[in-house]
Amino acid sequence: MKKTGLVVVVILLVLGGAMSIRAMQHTPDASARVERVNVAVDADIAARHLGEAIRFRTVSYQNEADMAVDQFEGFIAWVKRTYPEVQAAMTLTMAGQYTLLYRWEGSDPTLAPILVTGHYDVVPVIPGTEARWSQPPFAGNVSNGMIYGRGALDDKSAVVAQLEAATVLLRDGYRPARTVYFSFGHDEEVSGTRGAAAVVDILRGQGVQLAWTLDEGSFLFDGMFPGVTTLLAPINVAEKGYLTLDIVASSEGGHSSMPPVHTAAGHLAQAISALEDNPVPGGLDGLSGAMFDTASRYMDFGYRLAFANRWAFGSVLENQLSRVPFGNAMLRTTTATTMLSGSVKENVLPIEAVATVNFRLHPRDSVEDIVSYVKGLVENEHVKVRPKEGGNAASPVSDWQGPGYASIGQAVREVYGDVGVMPGIMVAASDSRHYGQIADDAYRFNPMVVTQEDMTGFHGTDEKLAVDTLAQGVRTYVRILRHGGGNGVGQE
Repeated sequence: MKKTGLVVVVILLVLGGAMSIRAMQHTPDASARVERVNVAVDADIAARHLGEAIRFRTVSYQNEADMAVDQFEGFIAWVKRTYPEVQAAMTLTMAGQYTLLYRWEGSDPTLAPILVTGHYDVVPVIPGTEARWSQPPFAGNVSNGMIYGRGALDDKSAVVAQLEAATVLLRDGYRPARTVYFSFGHDEEVSGTRGAAAVVDILRGQGVQLAWTLDEGSFLFDGMFPGVTTLLAPINVAEKGYLTLDIVASSEGGHSSMPPVHTAAGHLAQAISALEDNPVPGGLDGLSGAMFDTASRYMDFGYRLAFANRWAFGSVLENQLSRVPFGNAMLRTTTATTMLSGSVKENVLPIEAVATVNFRLHPRDSVEDIVSYVKGLVENEHVKVRPKEGGNAASPVSDWQGPGYASIGQAVREVYGDVGVMPGIMVAASDSRHYGQIADDAYRFNPMVVTQEDMTGFHGTDEKLAVDTLAQGVRTYVRILRHGGGNGVGQE
């Protein structure tokens, strides 16, 4: 018995030592580090221009008739007036009437073009919340090193930063080797069916197949991952799909004074509980695994020990990540009950009770997979699943070993230094679902830093961006365009 115990101890010591060695080796890739590059940018001018852009109330509404046409036309005129170098050096085509498509002719027509894009439409400010803003939401004020207003984060900052970056390059005499397109959409917030889709129609009609595209998406995250003090830059290589199902429960109606054991509402409650207690299976594999493998290399030793030995701690890690909304969204197709309906009167038993449930599909799952999973989980003689129209599969997963990804990642490191660059998944939708139709790869990333506090500004109150953050974004777009555009003419 003593020998057996000794053998067990030795095995555990060896195993623990091996696991510790793996953890110590689970560190950032030193070969990915690059030399920092200084890019001269006038931060004050860039901030002033973003403030001016914010003043145009380019709000998107589901009903196109509600569109303030003069604001969109004013913004377009402002772009032409504010960026004369872009206007002179590039060819402008209007797509869908209000989306700007610029073409920057490359010197080598054998190279497939790229497209860099953002959108200048914004969501409305919630009526009655204006007083909660530090600055009026459409004043575009610059104060205490911050630019305030709707669009400061989503997504006029990207549009302005791209135009500023192009201007920097043009003033340096740079001309790309490959043709570069810029598309500035006017209806992304309402699905981009008139803007980005029109751009795709134009380019497809011209026989254009893009090497890659770069659209809005993730940011450089500061303090968003547990145990990480380094900036992390997830370059989203896919975006989730979208599916909504109605869960319909039924029972006999009647007066509430003589209810059955289970009413329609009761059957529905059981179905909702089953959905919440049995989330769609996920896991640390494929794209999700690649993302957390990189992020974990910047974490403290305990996390690195677990991630470096996923064969032993995989289930524990998945369980812990699933408890955090962000981590859960990266691992699986998410389930969210968003709307409920039942009886028309407090003392009337409902014949039908309905829950509307929204799913954001992970690239590993299809629409058919999720419908089948939900039916198997909740359907019975009292509960049926009724799919709603408008479901979309997740996008294809773009190559995170490809030249486009490498160009973006190198530019980020040249500007920000030793940051963690990794592939990610966009949980919302973007115009990339249109542009990706004519591109080999589609990436989604804004090269600006955001914190957890900043996130409340997206579609929310007191949206703002630091002046220095905008300037860093301009610098990074300059480097992305240089790498992506190739070794054209101009100063380095």
